[in-house]
Amino acid sequence: MRVYDIIKAKRDGGELSTEQIEFVITACTKGEIPDYQLSALLMAIFICGMNERETAELTLAIANSGTRIDLNLPKAIDKHSTGGVGDTTTLVVAPIVAACGIPVAKMTGRGLGHTGGTVDKLESIPGLSTELSMEQFINQVNTIGLALMSATTEIAPADKILYALRDVTATVDSIPLIASSIMSKKIASGATHIVLDVKFGIGAFMSSVERAEELAQAMVEIGRRVGRPTVALLTSMDQPLGNAIGNSLEVTEAIQILTGKGGSADLREVCLAVAAQMLKMHYMDLADSEAICRVEEALNSGAAYAKLKEVVAAQGGNLDRELPQAKHSLVVTSETSGYISYIDALALGTIAITLGAGRVRKEDKLDYAAGLKLLARVGDYVETGAPLITAYSNAPIDQTLHKALHNAYAFSLTKPELPPNVLKIIR
Repeated sequence: MRVYDIIKAKRDGGELSTEQIEFVITACTKGEIPDYQLSALLMAIFICGMNERETAELTLAIANSGTRIDLNLPKAIDKHSTGGVGDTTTLVVAPIVAACGIPVAKMTGRGLGHTGGTVDKLESIPGLSTELSMEQFINQVNTIGLALMSATTEIAPADKILYALRDVTATVDSIPLIASSIMSKKIASGATHIVLDVKFGIGAFMSSVERAEELAQAMVEIGRRVGRPTVALLTSMDQPLGNAIGNSLEVTEAIQILTGKGGSADLREVCLAVAAQMLKMHYMDLADSEAICRVEEALNSGAAYAKLKEVVAAQGGNLDRELPQAKHSLVVTSETSGYISYIDALALGTIAITLGAGRVRKEDKLDYAAGLKLLARVGDYVETGAPLITAYSNAPIDQTLHKALHNAYAFSLTKPELPPNVLKIIR
């Protein structure tokens, strides 16, 4: 079998066989295919696409390219978010679901670009480590019902090779390649049931609802074909999901929601919706209303926050210690009166990077205290001079940032109609 023939077949719009897909992924993992041929194949897939069978088999081949984890659980229910700005859902959802008695084994990643990473947020907690051995990870899930671990290099190594090439060959934005990348890692990390939080909007990977739904449908179909029941929620990311953007700031907001002492109502709503779907995955005959009731009880009773404290302590952290605090801050005030009609989530995510909250390159060092805190959201009425947002950093803040932050807001004389935070659920 020759890679040349496989490239040519896909370039001409052909359908790749199971054997061809497995051959490419196996050879790719072993380093037996030069980058120029892999790049050519990725471009052919980007242009010509893949059908549902090809996409599912590509997913399985990537999942099988490295270690496959067995969590030794009757059901291992995992959640995945396609990412966004202020997306703190894992820090709230995982403790809620675990407090409901459902084990959560969560492997997660670091942030790159304007989207934050759960590992970075967790590591802003003093003493906490996400570097667990596989034995520690599985043992912790089976003893306290929750573990939060950084993804290992042994999981789906072919995906890392392919993504590095996609990133530099303008082939990232391909539904079959995105869907297989996400689902392969969930399958390889032991998930038997998967709940997806697929974002749409300016701050999301998929800016349009149509593309987000296409991606969600593709991943749900992969789950069906490979025997991993999957449900996807389409959720809005036109404005930041929470009030906080930045690592310790987002941990603080997660704690506020878990303790009932504040936090964005939008973030709380999405977290409850995702958690409820995870419960429905576990208890297959559970009605929507009962699932929401149970997750709200876990949240309101304090059980979810107790579970977060338990997992943080198990991984060496201490929530009783003060989180990182910034030395410098800048409050941005409104230059007009009116209703906030729009907040540019992408612009705010990019500004948070310049403050030190995120990375442009993988080796960049984070300022865990850096970031932004929204003081007003879309739909709020503000007077001239009212505070809109505060910037935080341990490095001196350039005062010209005031204008860039203010420009991320738009105003109107009438109150805007807000789209639903959860637009649709795809089963």
